[in-house]
Amino acid sequence: MSGNEKIMINTSNGRPPIITIRDLTKVYLMGQHEVRALDGVSLDIHQGEFLSIMGPSGSGKSTMMNMLGALDTPTSGEYLLDGEDVAHLHDDALAEIRNRKIGFVFQNFNLLSRTPAIQQVELPLVYAGRRRRDERAQQALELVGLGDRLHHKPSELSGGQQQRVAIARALVNEPAIILADEPTGNLDSQSGVEVMQIFQRLNRERGITVIFVTHDPWIARHTNRVVTLADGRIVRDETIAEPLIAGESKRPSDQLLR
Repeated sequence: MSGNEKIMINTSNGRPPIITIRDLTKVYLMGQHEVRALDGVSLDIHQGEFLSIMGPSGSGKSTMMNMLGALDTPTSGEYLLDGEDVAHLHDDALAEIRNRKIGFVFQNFNLLSRTPAIQQVELPLVYAGRRRRDERAQQALELVGLGDRLHHKPSELSGGQQQRVAIARALVNEPAIILADEPTGNLDSQSGVEVMQIFQRLNRERGITVIFVTHDPWIARHTNRVVTLADGRIVRDETIAEPLIAGESKRPSDQLLR
C-alpha cells in the first residue's frame, strides 16, 4: 500500500450508526507551535460493531479514544453519539453522557485498592442514582465469571480477575458502547485470552458495540473491523472477514495482521 492510499470499506450491514464523526480535529498548542493530534477525521461506527483503532505512538489513537469517550471535546468538527451532538458540550453534560452510554475499560484496571469487587462495580450506579445496586453489581460480576469473588479486594485477585472486575464495572449501567484502551496489555497470555473471550461474547450475545484502542495487530485481528490512524488521519479502514476466535488460535511469532 502506498503512503497516500486509503482503504475504506462499508461495514454497516444496514445497521444505524451509533457514532458519527465528521471532519473532527484536535489541535494542541505546544509553546508557539500547533500540533494537530486529529486532522479532519470522519468515521461511522454502527450498532453492534466490534472495532479496533490502531496506530503507532503519536498517530492520534489516544486522542481519538478521548473524543469517542466524551472525555474531551474537539477543536472543530461534528460528533454525534446515538444521534446526540456531543462535540461541544460542557463538562457536566459530558459526564452524564458517559455515565449513561459508555463503559470504560483501561489497561491498568483503575480499581480502588481497598474496595471489594462488588463495591467497585456499584460505583457507576451510585453516580447514576440507580437502585438495586448490590443486585445489579452481583449480576455483572457473575456475567464475567466472578460470582465467587464478590467481596475480594484487588490485592486478593489476579491481574485477569482485576480486569474482569473492571469489565463488570463498565457493564453495570448497561451502556450501548464499551471503550477499551489496551485491555489485555498488562495481562499474561492466558488471562488475555479469557478477557478477549468475554468481550467477544458480550458483542455477539448482547449486541454491545465494543471499541478497542490497541497497538497490537494480534488483538485487532479478533475484532470485526480495524481502523488505522497515522499523523492524526485515518489511513486504513477494513473489515476482517473471519475474525479470530479467542482461545482457538496461537499468536504468530511475526505479529503481522493478515
